[in-house]
Amino acid sequence: MTDGWNWSRPPTSSAHPAPGEPQQSSPWWSGGQADPWRDPYAPSAVLLPPPPPGAGPPLESPPNPDEPRRPLGPILMICLVTALLAGGVGGTLGFLFAVKGGYAESGRTQLGATGQSVPESAQRPPESTSGVVDRVQPSVVTVRVSGAIGSGFVVSTDGYVITNDHVVEGGDDTLSVSFHDGSTATAKLIGRDPESDIAVIKVAKEGLIPVALGNSDEIAVGDPVLAFGSPLALVNTVTQGIVSALDRTIQAGEESGTRRYYAAIQTDAAVNQGNSGGPLVDGAGRVIGVNSVIRSVGGTTAEAGNIGLAFAIPINQAKRIAEDIIDTGKARRTVIGAEVMTGESAAGARLRSVEPAGPAAAAGLKAGDVITKLDGHPLDDGISLIAMVRKYAPGSVVAVEYRRGGKITSASVTLAADTN
Repeated sequence: MTDGWNWSRPPTSSAHPAPGEPQQSSPWWSGGQADPWRDPYAPSAVLLPPPPPGAGPPLESPPNPDEPRRPLGPILMICLVTALLAGGVGGTLGFLFAVKGGYAESGRTQLGATGQSVPESAQRPPESTSGVVDRVQPSVVTVRVSGAIGSGFVVSTDGYVITNDHVVEGGDDTLSVSFHDGSTATAKLIGRDPESDIAVIKVAKEGLIPVALGNSDEIAVGDPVLAFGSPLALVNTVTQGIVSALDRTIQAGEESGTRRYYAAIQTDAAVNQGNSGGPLVDGAGRVIGVNSVIRSVGGTTAEAGNIGLAFAIPINQAKRIAEDIIDTGKARRTVIGAEVMTGESAAGARLRSVEPAGPAAAAGLKAGDVITKLDGHPLDDGISLIAMVRKYAPGSVVAVEYRRGGKITSASVTLAADTN
């Protein structure tokens, strides 16, 4: 094959007849007479093969070059309308997706993940901390006495509330309380026991929900706890911690006033002024103690603040005293029937004197004996003995271990109620 510039006529063959012979039409060329590159001895034309027998007419006739062309106006109009419709639909869908994604608010930047909405009323499991708070909070009250603020908790449907004696001390018979929902009510003082630091008031309101009371004898160090109340006048406050010690013997109160003794539950939950009288609650939402005292490095009461050491009266003791107050107007005080020495380090509680007909004398104890353990709990001094004895109800039988001279002896003592 060549490019045509050096073309020469091919030799005569059967494909190229001699002059005078009839010309054969070629199937490869049409209009060949005017083609300058055509072999003048090989005229050509496009020949279509004949249709097979029985076939119909061709599907489409070849275009006629002389036929007038279709105007482009309607076609352009159809294209324009289609483009406008497509743009409108695309813009609408884009706007809807932008609104759903949070990006169509007047061009403002939206932060955070999309498609992760939280239900309006997320339900917490009853056993979760939030679930416990939801159950207990309606039963906790803020007690207001002569401008001071303390806490308390409802223990009966007819309105009895347990609080601390030092919360109501100095007030009159009429008090006011407020609830977590902001409602308020008047309350009346039913009775108080200064030495145990427990008082009972009664709220004039219907539809009250009492707390569930636990068993303070069954708790253990490390158990999780929640402290409810109004510390520093911050009502509806809840703090969390653990039981950090048990039977921590406490002597509280002013030296010139009432002295209070109890074997306390120690906790590291944050407790401050205003928490007094509020409930200490276990992980199941049961009250196990009454928040009463904090330990602080401050020099005065006004300077006192939480340092991770707070103490609660065991609920078994508080419940017993509250029932005495409600039923008789006065609490029974549990005694061992002996006077102890204080202010000395005797590795135990030394008995100064023993009542002749008291529980200690009946168990064989004498003046000068040193009680080293009560119900298995080691005693450091006389204050420890007083606090531990008052933990038990009158009539309880407890084992004591005491030292007389150099000999260690054991005995059982039936505790009694003070007759004074």
